[in-house]
Amino acid sequence: MVDSLFRLALSITGNRQDAEDVVQDTLFKVWKKKDDWDAIDNLEAYCYRSTRNIALDKLALKENQQEAWNDQFDIPEATANAHEQLEANEQMAQLEDAIRRLPEKQRTVFQLREVEELSYKEIAESLHITEEQVKVTLFRARQKLKAFFEQ
Repeated sequence: MVDSLFRLALSITGNRQDAEDVVQDTLFKVWKKKDDWDAIDNLEAYCYRSTRNIALDKLALKENQQEAWNDQFDIPEATANAHEQLEANEQMAQLEDAIRRLPEKQRTVFQLREVEELSYKEIAESLHITEEQVKVTLFRARQKLKAFFEQ
C-alpha cells in the first residue's frame, strides 16, 4: 500500500523527496484519525484521496514559491547492448513526458488504474467521482497518450 501511495505522489509531484514527504504526511494524517477508522467506509480509498490532496497542495505551494520542478525518475535496468539501453531510456522519457502533460485528473486516474491497478469503483471512491467519470477520464487520457505517440 505504501508503495502505491508513493507512486501516486511521485506521479503528481514529479519529485522523489516530495513524494516521500507526501506519503509520510498521509500516513501521519491517517494514524491521527485511527479512532475514526470505523466511520471510514473504505480506508484504502481514503488513503489515496489524502495522498492526492496532500500532493496537490504541496505542488501548489511549490509553484507559488516559484521553485523549479525537479524531475527524478528511475533509469531502466541495463539491457543487452548500449543501443537497446539508449532506446529504452528514450522511450521511458517520452512516456513519462506524455503522462506528465496530461491534465491532473487524467494523470491521477491513469496512475491509479494502469500502475496501481485499482478497479473503477476504487478509483471512483478515492476521487469522489462516478465510475462512469472514471471510465471517460481514463479513455481521454489514453487517447491523449496515443495521439502523443502518433506524432
